[in-house]
Amino acid sequence: MKKIKNIAFDLGGVVLALDYEGAVRQFERIGLRNARQHLDVYQQQGIFGQLEEGSITAEQFRIALSQLTGRELSSRECYEAWHGYVGSVPRRNLDMLQTLRQQGYQLCLLSNTNPYMMQWARSTEFDGLGHPIDSYFDRLYLSYECGVMKPDERIFRMMLEGQQARPDQTLFVDDGKRNVEAASRLGIHTLCPQNNEDWTGMLTALLNADL
Repeated sequence: MKKIKNIAFDLGGVVLALDYEGAVRQFERIGLRNARQHLDVYQQQGIFGQLEEGSITAEQFRIALSQLTGRELSSRECYEAWHGYVGSVPRRNLDMLQTLRQQGYQLCLLSNTNPYMMQWARSTEFDGLGHPIDSYFDRLYLSYECGVMKPDERIFRMMLEGQQARPDQTLFVDDGKRNVEAASRLGIHTLCPQNNEDWTGMLTALLNADL
């Protein structure tokens, strides 16, 4: 009997290949001249962080970003700027998620993200095959819906409670060192691949070893 029953995955840098430079270019394109100072790979700050922790809405973000750029931005421009983070969605990752579900593991997404990114991820454009990200997971734990961002332990506790899973039966896959350290402190098993690294072989080895 396998010890691990529940596996939680990060989105950017794990499920999808993150393109930080692409995001910088897109935000600069809509007029955010110091975009690099505002954007981060692992945890956003300022109005970007407020959007991802759910303390401001997508519309409030649009208004605030318009003030930063000095011109009225549309929701579509905000969407396209955030979408700059999306490099690709490697098929190998999606195939692995499907295989894990077939093997009986509970799968969930645990991500610091925002309504603009999820507008794309929850659409039929996500995998290029007409399926939204929800098709690959049993449940999504999204920072802006949970009202808290990783590495705050509260979001990990929400995930464990929602999955009805014990920490020692849970594996968390995230490319952010601070995030996996926070999960480890709660007794959750972790895997920390490099940003955009192929983690499928490492995960298979861990599960085969039965931890």
